Amino acid sequence: MRRLPAFLLLLACCTALFAQAAGAPVPGVRLKPVQVGPHSWYVQGESGPASLANEAFNSNAGFVVTGDGVVVIDTLGTPTLGEALIAAIRTVTDQPVKRVIITHYHADHFYGLQAFKRIGAEVWAHHSGREYLEGEEGRARLEQRRRDLDPWVDGNTRLVPADLWLDGDTSFRLGDVTFELVHMGPAHAPDDLVIVVREDRVIYSGDILFIGRIPFVGNADSKRWLATLDRLIELRPGVMVTGHGPASTDPALDLTLTRDYLRYLREQMGRAVADFVPFDEAYARTDWSRFDKMPAFEAANRTNAYGTFLLMEQEALSK
Repeated sequence: MRRLPAFLLLLACCTALFAQAAGAPVPGVRLKPVQVGPHSWYVQGESGPASLANEAFNSNAGFVVTGDGVVVIDTLGTPTLGEALIAAIRTVTDQPVKRVIITHYHADHFYGLQAFKRIGAEVWAHHSGREYLEGEEGRARLEQRRRDLDPWVDGNTRLVPADLWLDGDTSFRLGDVTFELVHMGPAHAPDDLVIVVREDRVIYSGDILFIGRIPFVGNADSKRWLATLDRLIELRPGVMVTGHGPASTDPALDLTLTRDYLRYLREQMGRAVADFVPFDEAYARTDWSRFDKMPAFEAANRTNAYGTFLLMEQEALSK
């Protein structure tokens, strides 16, 4: 791969100066590409929820460098981070970015798309993401982030749709690399896509697997999510790049936290539903000590528990 460090340093300085002149926010975070396979890289966001302190850099994104262009997996949580991801890719290769694949349409994974559309990249995603993108949930999340994350998310931030909405699994080859896109939703989200880089034995799993922090469950179908975790193991990855946290070189072991947490939520909230215990009382009674020191616990756990409580009620009624 050709490296152009002096030129890229000059380009980064000029970009910052132009951004300041235009009144655009200049990021303080720096994205450091980490190589996980012969062609495969990722950048790792901070643990915990998106905030002004971390400039909304709390998720991961990946990219794969082929002999005929770059494929990007997710684009982070702000347009500014999207620009920073492009700059990080340029420290590795000068190959053009041909395609962006969105693992799922949640704010922290696709708000950077604006930057990639400006450089002509084609966007692929599963069609189930359209419901979020075009519905009230997507609009409400955008308004919330404009309030809480300005200037990183502001009135100029927009929701960018895919150019190609996929109906199911597919594969393609670019340069010397084979990509397999496997639809595994609904699990964490209805549109969950897993990207397999066949020659590298690397899998980009999106938010189906979290490492080093409490997963965000919300109203996800945790029963199907658990089944999906087993499907991931069957793919036999050498390395798994998750939506949050460090890449896993032992995916079977690292699946334990997400799997155990989901099982515990279902067990505790399912018992409360069976015993007709109201949610607030059930939540207060539950021993969360195994998980309460994990990053993002305070931000996510009560919402996760409530969503699971409602899910267990629905499952009980459907029996």
